[in-house]
Amino acid sequence: MPSTRPFRFAVQTTTATSADQWRDLARRVEDLGYSTLFLADHYIGPGPVSARTLLRPQHLAPIAAMAAAAAWTSTLRIGCRVFCIDYHLPAALAKEAATLDLLSDGRFEFGIGAGTNQGEYEAMGLPFHAAPQRVSKLEEVVTLMKAHWSGEPIDVTGDHVRVSGYAGLPLPVQRPRPRILIGGSKKRVLSLAAREADIVSMANVGWKPLNDAGLTPLEEEQRRLDTVREAAGTRFPALELESSPYLVSVTDDIDSSLDRWSASLRKAIPEVTPEEIIHRLQERREITGVNYITIPRKQIDDFAPVVTRLSGQ
Repeated sequence: MPSTRPFRFAVQTTTATSADQWRDLARRVEDLGYSTLFLADHYIGPGPVSARTLLRPQHLAPIAAMAAAAAWTSTLRIGCRVFCIDYHLPAALAKEAATLDLLSDGRFEFGIGAGTNQGEYEAMGLPFHAAPQRVSKLEEVVTLMKAHWSGEPIDVTGDHVRVSGYAGLPLPVQRPRPRILIGGSKKRVLSLAAREADIVSMANVGWKPLNDAGLTPLEEEQRRLDTVREAAGTRFPALELESSPYLVSVTDDIDSSLDRWSASLRKAIPEVTPEEIIHRLQERREITGVNYITIPRKQIDDFAPVVTRLSGQ
């Protein structure tokens, strides 16, 4: 049976057009009982790249925004879901992350990923390497983060990361280190997350009745869980499993809510009441182990009753 770790909930957004707006949002997320405020590691503004890649224009860069949110709150955790390995010099990112943990008094969660959006890479003038190379770099970056945060002399020499000759400062408040989140859907990344991370982020499963492997959505979720469990071994009970139901409408008037969606998505997007969400999350945790739920900003008020009922349960 999957681990039944207590539920916790996060909000992810990059949208704010003023310091006041960002401060008020961070405090509201905290007041409503959410565990974490996540940003995203994307950088493009409005234009043809945004339209072509389906990336919304990004208002806030994550590191400064996380630091500000931590300063304006007292219990809210902060994080990036997720930093892209190619958008930051790894040695510098390790120090930035340790600084965020120090200045937030240990409220930082470190999400890291191999990068997926080729259009954004190209728009930013970055080469987009094949997936195996990006995942190999991710493995080396995770090794560097742990070495830097240990406070011991660093000696990481790989094909993509070569850092040595000093010990990392500052030491993070969280010991032995900040919690690491890694996510994906493929076996290699899920296995890496299971071995090295504290939080495994399970990418959303597509809506097809059967995927290319002939699996239903539930069977695909179970395949991913089996991959994580096998790779984690004895670590599995301590792992958190995270996911994000980005296309959920919380409503007591399902018919009216459905009318707001296009006909092509009408049957695909779950439209449920808070009570149904509570039941489904509990049921899903029993089947897939997912206990950490991230929702988009626009749902924070509608989802609040679920947070109140399930947080810590």
